Amino acid sequence: MAESVVVGVRVRPFNEREKNLGAQLCVQMDGPTTSMLNVSSKEADPIKYTFDESFWSHDGFENDADGYSRPLPGSNYADQAYVFNKFGKRVLDNAWDGFHCCLFAYGQTGAGKSYSMVGWGNNKGIVPITCENIFGRIQENNNSEKRFEVVVSVVEIYMEKVHDLLVDPDKRKEGGLDIRESKMLGVYIDGVKKRAVDSYAAIDQTIEEATQNRTVT
Repeated sequence: MAESVVVGVRVRPFNEREKNLGAQLCVQMDGPTTSMLNVSSKEADPIKYTFDESFWSHDGFENDADGYSRPLPGSNYADQAYVFNKFGKRVLDNAWDGFHCCLFAYGQTGAGKSYSMVGWGNNKGIVPITCENIFGRIQENNNSEKRFEVVVSVVEIYMEKVHDLLVDPDKRKEGGLDIRESKMLGVYIDGVKKRAVDSYAAIDQTIEEATQNRTVT
């Protein structure tokens, strides 16, 4: 069954700069509830917010021999696999059922968006795990009458204009691409380049190419 909007928050470990500054932890999580603590007043009541998921990834983990960050026994640490199973899988399941889906990460620079979405090393994020699952499901298909096509587009929105990152900057449409809507396709980007891929490795290579065409200011 398709869902509408699902919201989750995730707290990461302190980075070296924060450690050197003596940063104090002001967040607690209990199930889907995130509490903000007043570190200057122990008597003040915490401010509580309830989301669909609250992912505690601040501490309570260890890195195994392969470099994967896994929870310690009895810890509530949310590793990459847990985050995918709670959010990435539900998006993939709905998309597989034919619904248009969107997953995006929001937060300030250094908040951990790229780690959750893409990951690092063996700590793969939602995007690569999802892509691997897509091709895994395709391989499991035993219906000879069913065909699958996987295509990738990569765009950026810069200065309120949509740019195709699979097109060389010197060859892009002046003024950016247009966002349109139709009864058949829904909302779509007119003229965006679509590249057929047959593996996550091909997707990763496409993303690497697109990254080189990003706007740098």
